[in-house]
Order: sequence, then C-alpha cells, then structure tokens
Amino acid sequence: MTRTKMAPCGGSLHEQAIRQHCRMLKMPTLATQFERLAQAAVREGHSHVQYLDALLSAEIEERERKGVQRRIQEARLTRVKTLQEFDFGQSSVSAARLAELASGGYVGRAEPVVLIGEAGTGKTHMALGLCVAACQQRRRVRFTSAAALVNELVEARADNQLSRALGRWERIELICIDELGYVPLAEVGAELLFQVIADRAEKAAVIVTTNLPFSEWSQVFPNPRLCKAVLDRVTDRAHIIETGTESYRFRRSLARRAAS
Repeated sequence: MTRTKMAPCGGSLHEQAIRQHCRMLKMPTLATQFERLAQAAVREGHSHVQYLDALLSAEIEERERKGVQRRIQEARLTRVKTLQEFDFGQSSVSAARLAELASGGYVGRAEPVVLIGEAGTGKTHMALGLCVAACQQRRRVRFTSAAALVNELVEARADNQLSRALGRWERIELICIDELGYVPLAEVGAELLFQVIADRAEKAAVIVTTNLPFSEWSQVFPNPRLCKAVLDRVTDRAHIIETGTESYRFRRSLARRAAS
C-alpha cells in the first residue's frame, strides 16, 4: 500500500471555513496552526492522519499550558518560583528530597509538609516551588500567609460567612500556609486556623512554613490544648524539612559585596 500524502491546503474560502469551524468548536490553537502544520505535512510527506494528530496534539498542549497558567493565577502565589531555580548548593536541604515531593505523591496521600528554619533559608521559595509543581499536575492550589488566612476567616465570621469560607478552603487540594509564627495570633484567630488545619487532616494536603521549632508553637497558639491539637494534626504522617539557621540570602549578599 502506498501512504496517502497531504495535499496543499485549499484556497482562502476553505481557510475561512476552517477558522469558523474552529471558533464554533472552541479550538483557537488549531485555527492558528492548521496552515503552518499543513505546509510542514506537505514538505515532509506526512499522511492526513499524521497531520490530524499533529493538529490535535498542538491544541491539547496549548490547553494544558493555559490550564497550568490559570491554576497558578488561582493559587495566588506571591511570586512564581520553581524548585529548578532554587540554589540547593547554598542549602542543607536535599534536592532529591524536594524533587520527590514535587512529584506530588504527598498531595494524593493527604500528607502535610512542614518547612522549618530561620528567615532567609529558602522556606517560602521551596513552598512556592511545590505549589507550582502541584499546579502543573492539574491540582487546585492556594497559597496564603498565616496572618492573611486568619484575617480572612475573622472577617467571614463577623459577616456570618464562616461556614462558606471554611468550605472553600476545604475543597482545595493543596494549601500552603506561609510564615506561621511571625505574627502572634489572638485566641479567636488561633482557633480558626486550627479549624482549617483540622478539616484537612487525612483528607487534603497542607504545606506549612515556620520560623519556630515545634517546642515554641505555644507562642502562636497560647492555649495549650489547642497547640497540642494543632501539632498532632500537622505532624501526623508529615514530611518535616529543616532548612537551617543561616540565611543563604545574607551569605549571597556578602559574596556579592566582596566581589564588587
């Protein structure tokens, strides 16, 4: 059998009709790519089936790219940072361990991740990188600071919208609570934050970054019973990563100053 080869794309009326069909089918990438791919198919001797495969693949790839972009926007990341951009040479954290986490298994198993270390040791960058990786895996992600989350919940409570607000957080597959411990929490705020964490226990993943060792979490949760309950849920089956005490940002600044 001889392979059927692509014929050159038809005249402008056919091209206009194809673009109209693409609009109706909501396939914008196919509309912009069909001419270029048709020319390539003729030049390389591809069959109609190969041409169609290339067209549909281009449409799917673009939809996936836009889907990832949309999830990253919805995650409300403070900055878009990837683990590939992180300088593990300046950190005591294992790049292999972070890469294993980035594969996303912990999200499916609803396991917490706790990043503990002083300011400037890369906690937030690593957390953002894990969030971006989860977005790339088509997961619903939300990033927030502990203070911002508490403020949102306190306002929702005042407006009699607390159940709705908690429901929104509970439906997200992965949430990252950044900077726990930087700002002491009032009793009501501490209780509301506990509720978010408790609602996710063994059901959905959470990432927490903190500058406080667990022994000092009573500074954030002054109620001893509440503090114990939070620790119990955050550390259960958790991936606990210590990022160190020496700021790599500070070392980087010193190195730049010495080089100038």
